[in-house]
Amino acid sequence: MSDFDFLTGTWDVTNRRRTDFLEESCLLGETTDWEEFPGVSRASRHFGGGANIDEIEFPTKGVSGLTVRLYDRESERWSLYWASSSTGRLFPPVVGGFAAGRGEFHGDDVHVGRPVRVRFVWSDITDRSARWEQAFSVDGERTWITNWIMDLTRRE
Repeated sequence: MSDFDFLTGTWDVTNRRRTDFLEESCLLGETTDWEEFPGVSRASRHFGGGANIDEIEFPTKGVSGLTVRLYDRESERWSLYWASSSTGRLFPPVVGGFAAGRGEFHGDDVHVGRPVRVRFVWSDITDRSARWEQAFSVDGERTWITNWIMDLTRRE
């Protein structure tokens, strides 16, 4: 249940995000545009490792985000909830867990009026670094479009 203990602390984050990930050109596999921007994440551990909260600031974007991660002892699964300062809303959760050092979480959402399946993946986790990826599927998980990648480096 302490799967997210690695995240506790302050991280510098390099973000890469697609600017057109659900446009027809992207869905057809054509080249798409990516933007890069920095972030700073501060995460804390709660409930003896059964909860984790982090706030990430995107200084060049003028927004921040908040993730609340809760471990359900009965189902032995994590639920991850995201909120953005730009909307003030809590998005639907993604649910899942870790196996062999990799965390995978899935959920349903709507993006620009279109239903999507969402996948979060945590990987390459060390004491000093980690990687997070978000992908959307519009075809029932047959294919995934990775639309956001965060590479985290722990601050001294």
